Amino acid sequence: MKYDYDVIILGSGPAGFSCAMQSSKFGKKVLVVEANENHLGGAWINSGTVPSKALRETARIIQRFQNQFPEEAKEKPYSKYLMGDLLSYKDQILQSKNEKVQNDLQKNEVDTYRGYGTLIDKNTIEVKNWNGDVKQFTTKFVLLATGTSTIPPNGFNVDNNIVLDYNSILSLTHIPRRLVILGSGINAIEYATTFSSLGTRVTILSDSDEFLPFLDNDIAEELAVCLKKSAIEIVKSANNISVSVNDLRGSVEVMHQISNDKEKGRKYVLETEHVLYLGPKKPNSTKLGLEKIGVKLDKDGFIKTNATFQTSVENIFAAGDVAGFPRLASASFSQGRIASCKMFSSDPHSMPEQIPFAIYSIPEISNIGLTQKEATEKGYNVAVGRAYYKNITQGDVSNQQTGLLKIVFDQDSLKILGIHIIGERASDLIHLGQSVMNLGGDIRYFVDHVMNYPAYSEAYRIAAFNGINFVHKAGVKYKKILK
Repeated sequence: MKYDYDVIILGSGPAGFSCAMQSSKFGKKVLVVEANENHLGGAWINSGTVPSKALRETARIIQRFQNQFPEEAKEKPYSKYLMGDLLSYKDQILQSKNEKVQNDLQKNEVDTYRGYGTLIDKNTIEVKNWNGDVKQFTTKFVLLATGTSTIPPNGFNVDNNIVLDYNSILSLTHIPRRLVILGSGINAIEYATTFSSLGTRVTILSDSDEFLPFLDNDIAEELAVCLKKSAIEIVKSANNISVSVNDLRGSVEVMHQISNDKEKGRKYVLETEHVLYLGPKKPNSTKLGLEKIGVKLDKDGFIKTNATFQTSVENIFAAGDVAGFPRLASASFSQGRIASCKMFSSDPHSMPEQIPFAIYSIPEISNIGLTQKEATEKGYNVAVGRAYYKNITQGDVSNQQTGLLKIVFDQDSLKILGIHIIGERASDLIHLGQSVMNLGGDIRYFVDHVMNYPAYSEAYRIAAFNGINFVHKAGVKYKKILK
């Protein structure tokens, strides 16, 4: 049977984009269907990864400038800078990225169509555009890359004026003096440190009794020091949250309770200027027609896939956030490519066992592999090596005294089990350790090889020596380790 397209992709985020590009390299005819009327790129470019990191980069530059010149820190950034000026940089980046995505698709002869796509059957997509027009396209393969959307809050509404969300926070007209963030995940800490660097007093209300529990203990402790220094308060186990405006005081009041035995239902009130709601997200897997053709979902509505992102229906694939964990833009790019390779190539491709994670807070956090606790629980004879930024030359040169690089490794084989970093350029630094781990190297790599000096990567060498000293003191002969 002849189809209109070799593959139709619903969604132009990182998974959809990479699948389109890879499929075009195989010489296939590709259609990308995008529900957003104005932009390609999904949340990746327009409301998530790119714009939030652009704002964060501006805040980081201001913070570094104030650290370098203490006289400048006497006046809060919100008194000197206009939010419009800070966001103009973000707008430039968005325009550039949107144009690049559009140009890349056109250059690779990928067709695009705007509207909401649904599956009529496993080979037919119906698309309804904003004018109500309906078109149908046939295809051999389908990739579902429709992403996620925020679950609305209980007890109050997001009005995009007082209570903001992922989108409206990036359209503020001023830098708030006070901000309450409702959320317990990575986005909460990223926005908290970004606005704190702009002089905003920030409080995070987390509904969980743990905050970023997946972090290695040493990294969590170093983060706690950074948050205390920045006067960022985290309130755990917060619930029954309501938001109201106090006209007499000219402020917004956030009422909440803390669910533990000690508090016994006591109510608290925080005064603020704005509330940022960063609630949990749900997969955009409904209204796609999946149930009638047999595409299986998990209990939370995420699309079930195998290692090559194939669903329960052989010719239908799903990648990116709609397919669940790890829900990272970085991983989504690889997922879309792997799906395309499964569709059109005989070469096996799959996600690597270990992938890096990054939190773009100020300072950054990044990790790969096992934490010290996880390695111990798995039965390894665990050793660790640590290097603090205050002890490396680049830390002095760049006036970056906060930071830690930690290597978790096995004492017996010296095999690296995990790497955990908090500090400047953590998201870049992690890839050196990732390469050594995945290519079968061990901790001696960082002792035996020359690295640029001064550079933040010196932390690997210091951490390696620190770890070797740890093993030596534990009873293993030093000379044997260096052989």
